[in-house]
Order: sequence, then structure tokens, then C-alpha cells
Amino acid sequence: MANTEVLLLKPVDGLGGEGDQVKVRAGYARNFLLPQGFAAPMTVANRKRVDALCKRRAEREAAELNGAQDLAKQLEKLSIAFAVQTGEGGKMFGAITAADLHEKIIEGGVELDKKKVHLYTPVKTLGNHTAKIKLHPEVSVELSFDVVSENPIEESTEGEGDEAQA
Repeated sequence: MANTEVLLLKPVDGLGGEGDQVKVRAGYARNFLLPQGFAAPMTVANRKRVDALCKRRAEREAAELNGAQDLAKQLEKLSIAFAVQTGEGGKMFGAITAADLHEKIIEGGVELDKKKVHLYTPVKTLGNHTAKIKLHPEVSVELSFDVVSENPIEESTEGEGDEAQA
């Protein structure tokens, strides 16, 4: 299989950032990277562009890191609570998912991409829970949120019967 070396002009997920010299399949370069303007063929003239691209990449990454740190400070100040309906014994109807958490963050005035919210399993119990918000490879925030019942919790009648017999 034929491989070709290209110079990336823009960051490509799973491949690299601008200024990187990568080897890819010839068809991928010819049919996608070159026509979309993501890469340029590796020539002597293009090798001189590497320094300029690396400088631009460093500036972009520094700006992204500063933006992520500012967003982390906003998220740390945010307090989130979910009021859910519960049944007998405080058992929740449904669950709190990452999408629900994302909506509450947006309502709190923080613009955030949905893919950055990591809630490993849906929350199905009342109480205090945490979710991981991954803003940048170097910046992540543990967001704490509460799940409370919007109606009074009724104790199950089965537990009361056992206590009366004893």
C-alpha cells in the first residue's frame, strides 16, 4: 500500500495538529486532506512553512488552555440541583443523564459542549453526586450536583409491619 508524507495545515482529530509531518495513505491524502485544505504535500518549500505553523499552533493551544481554565472557574462556582419525582421509599422515577446535566449547566449561564460532560452511569438515587467535565487535556473539573425529591418521601409500609411484629 502506498503511503505519502504530508504537512498538516489544520488540526485533524486522531492525526495531529498544524505543523506536524505525518505519513498517511495516498488515497486519504489525495481524496480528503488535500482537497479540504487540511494538508499540503511535503515539499522543500512547504518544509519552510513548518516554523510558522508551529508558532500558530502554540498560540492556539495557549488560548484554548486559558479559555478552559476560565471555564473551569465558572463551573466551580456553579451549584446544580435536580428536583425529581419519587415513589414509595424515595425511589426515583427515571434517571439523571449527562444530557440533563448539560442542560442545567447551560441554564446556569455556562456555554459548554455536550461531549465534555462525562457522567459514567445515569444517576438513579437521591443525594450528592459528581460528574467529570473534561474541558482540555490538561484541565478537568469535578462538578458536584444534588438530586432531591420534589415530593415528601413516604416510608414503605413493608418496613413498618416488620417493626410492629418484633
